[in-house]
Formats: sequence, C-alpha cells, structure tokens
Amino acid sequence: MASANALLLLFSAAFCFLARRAAGDDWQSANATSSSGDDRDIFDLPGGACGYGDLYSAGYGTKTATVSPELFNDGAACGACYELKCVDAGSSCLPGSIVVTATDMCRHSYFDEGGWCNLPRAHFVMSEPAYTQIAVRGAGFVPVSYRRAPCVRNGGIRFRISGLLLSTEVLVTNVAGAGDVQSVSIHASSIGWMPMTRMYGQKWQKISELHGQSLSISVTISDGRTVVSNNVAPADWQSGQTFQGGQF
Repeated sequence: MASANALLLLFSAAFCFLARRAAGDDWQSANATSSSGDDRDIFDLPGGACGYGDLYSAGYGTKTATVSPELFNDGAACGACYELKCVDAGSSCLPGSIVVTATDMCRHSYFDEGGWCNLPRAHFVMSEPAYTQIAVRGAGFVPVSYRRAPCVRNGGIRFRISGLLLSTEVLVTNVAGAGDVQSVSIHASSIGWMPMTRMYGQKWQKISELHGQSLSISVTISDGRTVVSNNVAPADWQSGQTFQGGQF
C-alpha cells in the first residue's frame, strides 16, 4: 500500500509539473527596447515577416512586439502571446507586466556581432504603448523576464483569402488560445480537405484554383487544439475578402 501511495504521489507531482509548464509558469530572461519604426525584418516581406500588415485590422492593436529570430522560429511564433515584466533596471522599470503578441521579426545584423536581435539572443522590440506599460519612456534597453501566456481575442479567427491562377492563399489572424498556428487545412466543396503550406509567418498557400467553391478552414495551434470553421467563405468569395470563423 505504501508503495502504491508513493507511486500516486509521484504521478501527482509529475502532473502538476507538466500543468505548470503548460500554463507557462517558467519565466525566462530576455531584453527589450521600444520600436523605432525601422525594426522590421531585413527581407521586407509583404505585411512584415508574419504577413499581418495593419495590426489593427488584424486584431492585435498596440500590444505587440517584433521578436528576434531566436524567438521567431521561422515564423511559427507569429501570433504567440508573451507576458513581459521589466527586471533589474532600477528606476527605469515600472511595476506590473503586459501581454504582447509576436507580430514580426526584428532586423538582425550580419555585420554587428553585438546586435540585440542576433542569434542566439531573445529580444523584444515592443510597440511604444506596450513598452511604456513596463518601463519609463525613453529608457531604451531594459532586461525583461518573459513567459508564454494565453491569447485573448475579440471575435473569431480571421481569414483573408486571396488567389491568382492556381494558387489560393490564406492569411490567418486574431487567433486566441496559444495564438501560434502550426497547421492549416482547407476544404473546397468539390474537392475535399487539403493541407496548406506555410508561405511565411501566418500566410498559408495551396496550389489549387478554388474560386467558385465554398471553403471550410481547419486551424491547429501549438497546444494541439483544432478549430474547424465550416463554410467560412461562400462559393462566390473574391480575392482580398476577409471572413470570420470559429475561435479557441
């Protein structure tokens, strides 16, 4: 009986540890600055490295940050939310924390080995309104602690659909829960379900002409959960339209 109780306690401890990890309780160290307006990725992809473009219409507002390649993870981190607090910067720090969304990748320097956005450094270039929630305006570089946090969004997932010839593209924004989309599938009324390929950031592509067909879209986020938005776009959808689906 004693050994059974000990085994039960061991399993309980392991479960609690995994639950804490899943909840993002482990703080990590990074650095942060406020945006200068010239912090986008050097490749200058349309809409930024995540593809979001106007962050207000995408649903993210000003609580955003451009992140270093170490955090960006080749675009897989787009839409992920992080809780940040200023630490060890004396009077430059303000109390409390803020949750921001990763919406772009900051410019990394191939010539300056001290660049804060260079690998393997974790760095956040925060929007000015977000930065001034945790640090004094004009403080510049500050050390921060960060951890993953749940994303809270208004309304459903947004799908901006575009297509030319044999290519159909979908920009996925305003995703709650874990926030970072790991896979997308699209269903055309006369074809069935098809996996999409990540073009960059959260812009996904299927090499197929899908005009004239109603579309359903399945989104899976990094915690493994999936939401299917059935018939989210009608058969007469037009390139450039945005549709709203389900939500996590």
